[in-house]
Amino acid sequence: MIKLNVNGSTTEVDVDPNTPILWVVRENLKMTGTKFGCGIAQCGACTVHLDGKPVRSCSTPISAADGKSITTIEGLAAEDGTLSKVQQAWVAEQVPQCGYCQSGQIMSATALLKDHPNPSDDQIDAAMKGNICRCGTYPRIRKAIKVAAGVSASSSEEA
Repeated sequence: MIKLNVNGSTTEVDVDPNTPILWVVRENLKMTGTKFGCGIAQCGACTVHLDGKPVRSCSTPISAADGKSITTIEGLAAEDGTLSKVQQAWVAEQVPQCGYCQSGQIMSATALLKDHPNPSDDQIDAAMKGNICRCGTYPRIRKAIKVAAGVSASSSEEA
């Protein structure tokens, strides 16, 4: 049995310790907001936080999360359903096109803003470089990150 804290709730799962976090979250815990993209930790669609740091859940074994805290996209909103600042900015700026990569994008952006509350364009680029958006919504992503940070998005390109 592997003991986990997922989005603030403690649970145990009886799975092979090498099972990727992604499949435990999606299949065992029925939280489907975290997406499977490439399966080789290259696209970022599967990003979750492990003890507050973004990780690719498709390639991180559940054993790495034993006794640690996992936050998924479902865990960002407040208990009363109020969306996080990043989620609110994503909606306000109409970031998603197809939307498939967006939970991973939001998780990476949330981690960025935790470490850099007033991020520069270079910091945004560095934090988001591993998250691929096939629809190319990068200008809207940058703008939403700046909106969530309360920073002027005037230096960002418009979508």
